[in-house]
Amino acid sequence: MSLADKPQIAVLTIQEAWRRLRRRLRNGPIHRLRFSGAGPDRLAVVPPTLFQGDPFIAEAIYGGRFLFAGRLVEAGRGSIFQLAPPTAEFAAELHGFAWLSHHAAAADALSAQNARALVADWLRFSAGRLGGAAFEPEVAARRVIAWLSHADLLLGSAEYDFYRRFLKSLTIQTRYLRSIAQEAPVGLPRLTVRMALALSALCLPGPSGRMRAAAQQLADELDRQILPDGGHVSRDPAALATILGDLLPIRETLQGQGQPVPKGIYSAIDRMLPALRFFRHTDGTLALFNGTGCSNMQLMAALMRFDETLGEPLSHARHSGYHRLATGGTVVIADTGCPPPVALSRNAHAGTLAFELSSAAARIVVNCGSPQAGQAALKRLSRSTAAHSTVTIGDRSSSRFAGQPHLDRFLGSPLVPGPTNVQLDEIVGEGDRTTGFEATHDGYDRDLGYLHTRRLELENDGWTLSGRDRLTPTRRPRGREEAREAALRFHLHPQVSVETIGDIARLSMRGQTWRFAVDRPFTIEDSILFADSSGPRRTLQIVVTVDPGLTPEICWSFERLS
Repeated sequence: MSLADKPQIAVLTIQEAWRRLRRRLRNGPIHRLRFSGAGPDRLAVVPPTLFQGDPFIAEAIYGGRFLFAGRLVEAGRGSIFQLAPPTAEFAAELHGFAWLSHHAAAADALSAQNARALVADWLRFSAGRLGGAAFEPEVAARRVIAWLSHADLLLGSAEYDFYRRFLKSLTIQTRYLRSIAQEAPVGLPRLTVRMALALSALCLPGPSGRMRAAAQQLADELDRQILPDGGHVSRDPAALATILGDLLPIRETLQGQGQPVPKGIYSAIDRMLPALRFFRHTDGTLALFNGTGCSNMQLMAALMRFDETLGEPLSHARHSGYHRLATGGTVVIADTGCPPPVALSRNAHAGTLAFELSSAAARIVVNCGSPQAGQAALKRLSRSTAAHSTVTIGDRSSSRFAGQPHLDRFLGSPLVPGPTNVQLDEIVGEGDRTTGFEATHDGYDRDLGYLHTRRLELENDGWTLSGRDRLTPTRRPRGREEAREAALRFHLHPQVSVETIGDIARLSMRGQTWRFAVDRPFTIEDSILFADSSGPRRTLQIVVTVDPGLTPEICWSFERLS
């Protein structure tokens, strides 16, 4: 992190410290009295859920084996809530209770009994502190949503004492969330709190004005976070699936209860569903940009059933900063935007002008994607420019990371400015035979004195993608800058097999064959796909290395042969 970036990080650190202090003050002994008191004795409604679980995971949990965030903890005869969690990410998943969906999927009395026993353990060992990992705003909000969405499972054969303690705790947690909603971290955590409050206002009987206020506050937060083209302010495609998975049941429950749905909720959903299609590849998975990992295909299928829009998605999501080329069964999705605001960039990637290519239900060129939670070292690698299908100079990323251990724990290693300007021009080829774009970013300008320009053109039959990458110097090189190399990388999906034939590469996958050609020498090197349900997978990458002072431009193509 350079001296020029330190004032920005200092401001962000002060803001985060002040936010945490305000939340702690609101959670003090005096304010905590507001959370107690009489509450409802029943639920008005149990909302639906779009998240499907795995009964085999429920069986493992019944056996005392808890696998969260890449870590396995065996509880033995004791309670999992009495054990120290191995990581903060493990604690967040444990206390978030999204894993109740696995018990619901098992759909038997034993799983329901085990789910009730685990909630009872939480009420006994964790409910009274109103602090720590269990009461981080987003974690508490996830727990409220999970408990309400699986209330049928938990309360179906419950004894009265459990029923009473369950409702009392839900009331306290809801009042707690209401008191700290504005102190939740900006972005998805704050939106999740607003969704939990809207859902609890629907499910826990109370004044009608409270329900309308909670729904309107959710609508207002959606207006702040969902961009005009339907993307999320974090620029993470996966955030759309997460939000819609919680938001659509809220809309359905409002309608089912005869309550008015604020315009902001309707509008956000109508924008997000087409945006989600924008980011889908030919196999239905999401493009791997800015924090997106392995796609939840069951959730994606459930969400698409709500999409009533017709026709192809837009080609340019201008506000989100992405471009899509789709024709002849081939899809290209590219990052053509600047990084998100610093406060929203703790999961953002330095992948400006990276692209992905898919065709006929096969992923071909990919980015490395984001690993599962709890793998901090891999996450840092996945965010670098070298983990994306684009150009790096001197092994540097196009955006810089505020990456120091104390900052990682406090701020989550946000991006500090890399590209501050991305210029983009649409391209319509001669005779309308191709569509494409040309974009330029300045992420390497300040430190290295280069602009990166990428031109992509896809023929209308979808069989040829042509590209050109150009590095334009903006000043005379200083000192050691003369010796820096540039590397153009194309990360390949693990299903792609590669055969080098002379000066071309033959790529084979799922009944397709593609030919890669480039006007410079290339090598085939090892790579890794972080975004896989089974964990990181070994794969390959095509690498073209040049001296930008001698070779400022590289032309390349992917052509489908069969």
